[in-house]
Amino acid sequence: MITALYILGGIVLLVIVLAVIAPKSYDVNRSITVKRPRKDVFEYLKYLKNQAEWSPWEKKDPNMEKKFTGTDGTVGAISSWKGNKDVGEGEQEITAIHEGERVDGELRFFKPWKSQSACYLITEDAGKDSTKVTWGFSGKNKFPMSIMMLFMNMDKAVGKDFEEGLSSLKARLEKEPSRPRTDKKIAHG
Repeated sequence: MITALYILGGIVLLVIVLAVIAPKSYDVNRSITVKRPRKDVFEYLKYLKNQAEWSPWEKKDPNMEKKFTGTDGTVGAISSWKGNKDVGEGEQEITAIHEGERVDGELRFFKPWKSQSACYLITEDAGKDSTKVTWGFSGKNKFPMSIMMLFMNMDKAVGKDFEEGLSSLKARLEKEPSRPRTDKKIAHG
């Protein structure tokens, strides 16, 4: 009985120590320079529907179910998806737009596990007719997920996807002039 209490106490102590040293937050981002004027790049990036043309997750599940609500390119627009095990199920909502500079959003995953993160796209001048694009997401690691982050590197897990997406974005925007969406109102389904 005493041995069982020592073992149980050791497990509890280990969990407490791991919880204390575990990372409490994350911020994963990547950047790329696109040879297009900042105004054009930003106008293209602020529309959720345009992400289908460069998102790495579109390639992982081209048959995912998608639904859009709200007015695309404005605060409150939501892109929802339901896909295979590689993309899961969730939604992205535009929460703020700082015209010409930054689009902020909230990324909510429902499957394979529930999580919520802030996501962002930032544009900065990078020389004549070039734009630096930074794509990322950040959030808090809640217990017990924070302990799992000791054994999983979020930057390595998602960073390559961001790099692939930004490379596709660069290729897309440098290949042909961007055409800002004029069909801003998005219907359900």
